[in-house]
Amino acid sequence: MNDNIETNKAPDPVGNYPHARKVGNLLFLSGVGPRRPGTNVIPGVMMDGQGNPLGHDIEAQCHSVFENVKIILEEAGSHWNNLVDITVFLTNMKRDFDIYNEIYASYFQDNQPCRTTVEITSLPTPIAIELKCIATIDGLNK
Repeated sequence: MNDNIETNKAPDPVGNYPHARKVGNLLFLSGVGPRRPGTNVIPGVMMDGQGNPLGHDIEAQCHSVFENVKIILEEAGSHWNNLVDITVFLTNMKRDFDIYNEIYASYFQDNQPCRTTVEITSLPTPIAIELKCIATIDGLNK
């Protein structure tokens, strides 16, 4: 059975897609960024007077994106420790990877999902990190 998951506790998607989708005992999350739920505020983004991004604080964005993933997992009946695969998109690998990797390690002390990190030119909003996650619905819950 396929079920779309949508919640007002996580940031609104920037397109026509659900926060996640259940397929069997797997949960596939759409790309999750660091935007604060219920707003368009992106933690750690510095903007000029015309609304153009000037830079970012990857530490603030990492913590925010991980919290957004946790919210979606819990709303879908899953849990952080049920994550089995994560694809991470960074807009500046050279500058941000070491900080992101250190923060990532602090969030994944008990559960270590498979992970791929990819540098990309840009994301749909002025964010520096986005996660694409797969988790189980049952079995690994702690």
